[in-house]
Amino acid sequence: MEQNYDVVIIGTGVAGLYGALHLDKRLKVLIICKRDITLSNSSLAQGGVAAVTRPDYDDVRYHIEDTLIAGGHQNDLAAVTKLCEEGPKEVRHLMELGVDFDTDAEGKTHLTLEGGHSKPRILHHKDCTGREIVNKLILNVKKQENITIWEHSIVVGLEKRGDGFAIDALYDDEHHDNEHCFLAARYVMLCTGGIGRVYRYTTNSAIATGDGIALAYQMGARIKNLSFVQFHPTAFAGNVRERFLISESVRGEGAKLLNCHGQQFMTRYDPRGELAPRDVVSKGIMAEQKRVGSDKFYLDISYKDPKFIKERFPMIYAALLVEGYDLTKDPIPVYPCQHYLMGGIDVDLNSATTVDGLYACGECSHTGVHGANRLASNSLLEALVFSHAAANHINARSLTEPASYPDPAFPADRGRNRIPKGIRTEIRAIMQEADFVVPDPEKAAAGLARILEIRRMLLDGGFMMSHDYFEALSLATIACLILQDVSEKGDAAPGAR
Repeated sequence: MEQNYDVVIIGTGVAGLYGALHLDKRLKVLIICKRDITLSNSSLAQGGVAAVTRPDYDDVRYHIEDTLIAGGHQNDLAAVTKLCEEGPKEVRHLMELGVDFDTDAEGKTHLTLEGGHSKPRILHHKDCTGREIVNKLILNVKKQENITIWEHSIVVGLEKRGDGFAIDALYDDEHHDNEHCFLAARYVMLCTGGIGRVYRYTTNSAIATGDGIALAYQMGARIKNLSFVQFHPTAFAGNVRERFLISESVRGEGAKLLNCHGQQFMTRYDPRGELAPRDVVSKGIMAEQKRVGSDKFYLDISYKDPKFIKERFPMIYAALLVEGYDLTKDPIPVYPCQHYLMGGIDVDLNSATTVDGLYACGECSHTGVHGANRLASNSLLEALVFSHAAANHINARSLTEPASYPDPAFPADRGRNRIPKGIRTEIRAIMQEADFVVPDPEKAAAGLARILEIRRMLLDGGFMMSHDYFEALSLATIACLILQDVSEKGDAAPGAR
């Protein structure tokens, strides 16, 4: 195996793949992913990617304003401006790479509407846009001779050493069984996605344990606004940890949100009704639950033409049939669920962190674009714009900075014990009680004290550096940072009473 790389990218969602494609072809690049290359939060994105591609009726100024309104004006204006101005160019590049966005009867790209947007500007591939983009990016990445991909690998150690980085990865394939592989890199891009598995229920994939944020925190990188957690209002209300998302675009196409009595209620809480931003709808559901004394809520689009529903939402339709519901006939049970993180590793407009040579892109980063609540379909756009920016910055640096690769070795034996069972379950239970839609300050304080104990035990317990141990430590670190941020922000925290 090669040991020295110019750039190591951790994560294979849109940010990691798109960033890799824009790195100079003279750079030796390694992409590391925890499971299969196709498994990421990006692949689960249903709705689409937001961009102003029809200047005849839309305007970048409107997209900027919609983003600021959704984020409670806690966004970074420079980052929002960069996102909205450069986004259309990146979307056009996706088309050049083979991404197939749906078209209308006239052959024009079909644009749909989602909550918080003042204009239809969401480009989509049916209801599986993320998967379409990821699959096409993978095809393009695999054509690049300078890029190596490691699947089924997890980075458990990352240290800044001299002018580069040392990396400890547990590698697992047909020839290696959780073997420690030590690597050196000039630059590192963290594209590790979200933190959904810190909650009991999430729409995120199984790998979303906040590893990149935990690694960056251990290195001393600045972490910002980790309490800015988004709860999507319309996840399928099944009793499983990974809940299936009923895309916002279903409401954009006219679905009605109903309470236990079959009544629409959102205009009671916001004049925009079902098309208010996600945090507003989620808090509206919680308020309605308190008012009517029931947690039963439904999304109903059955009044629409069945053919339209099946063609527009084939993936959602098929998934619901498995659960015993017909989207063309039945109201679908829904309930808020952890969905996205707006905070993360703080970066500048080049996606550079406060650790020299370390970059963060996508959901694990805090660009300031989203403020306190992400506008629908801005996440894929952020991944495109800011991973491209990171690649450009690395390309420019690599031309003037001499190649330097530190000794990558890590201690061979860092513990022999296996972690006790139930740690992750306890963390999730605490977070679900303390910080679900509307934070509970008393439960947050008590939960923080307990999770700090868990984290100390993990750090000092002499445990074997395994996949299970590392993810548990990541979750404990993320939970601590979220609850600390909730405590510090108080009434300023998103969702605060």
